[in-house]
Amino acid sequence: MPGCDRDLVRPLEKRLRAALCGDQTRNQGHGRGGDGKADSRVSFEGKRCGRHRSCSTACSCAVGRVPNGKTIRAEAAGVAVDERGFIAVDRQMRTNVPHIFAIGDIVGQPMLAHKATHEGKVAAEVAAGQKSAFDARAIPSVAYTDPEIAWVGVTETEAQASGRKLGKGLFPWMASGRSLSLNRDEGFTKLLFDPESHRVVGGGIVGTNAGDLISEVALAIEMGATAADVGLTIHPHPTLSETVAFAAEAFEGTLTDLFIPKK
Repeated sequence: MPGCDRDLVRPLEKRLRAALCGDQTRNQGHGRGGDGKADSRVSFEGKRCGRHRSCSTACSCAVGRVPNGKTIRAEAAGVAVDERGFIAVDRQMRTNVPHIFAIGDIVGQPMLAHKATHEGKVAAEVAAGQKSAFDARAIPSVAYTDPEIAWVGVTETEAQASGRKLGKGLFPWMASGRSLSLNRDEGFTKLLFDPESHRVVGGGIVGTNAGDLISEVALAIEMGATAADVGLTIHPHPTLSETVAFAAEAFEGTLTDLFIPKK
């Protein structure tokens, strides 16, 4: 999960290690079953694990994606394609040929379907004569694992690399009544703030339905919301969504659902 903070991955890593029979289990390879059917078999080696496990459909190994700008011969239409196969566009999704537009993975990172959808809307509106432009302050990313992991905006990893100071509010789902009722309390919600303005600049969630919950954080970034804006918004209880408000309150020092000792 490139770009994801390490702390968000740890609950998933812990769950996967338990599912794969412990920390010392290794994947030895995969292939079709001996009967030649579509079912695939994965081979493991470990002290507490059997030699093989069958998968109901198939196993695949993906190492990345390659843009097909050259494959579709976009250059034949006069469109500029770089050496990797990407096509450069402006904020209106126009290529160097004004009446030809490009969207999605072929125009570069982030390679996400929801980003491509918004780019497609912009391109269609511009082609129809409207004054539209792609101007996203934050684009969320989601890993549809179990538990799900989602993040948006500035990450702690990026901030540390650039020397940027951030404020942080974190709420563990072990203190969430809803997560306890779901028997899935391994997650947490994290919000990152500008330490002076207290505006939300980033956030990450790991746990059940994290991909749905991250939208509130993305909206907070787009709207320039502060920790108080989020924390003072009444969230329904008991829900997982209220952990976003609790994380904001943790940063503000107004949280009453969990005692956090002051450093």
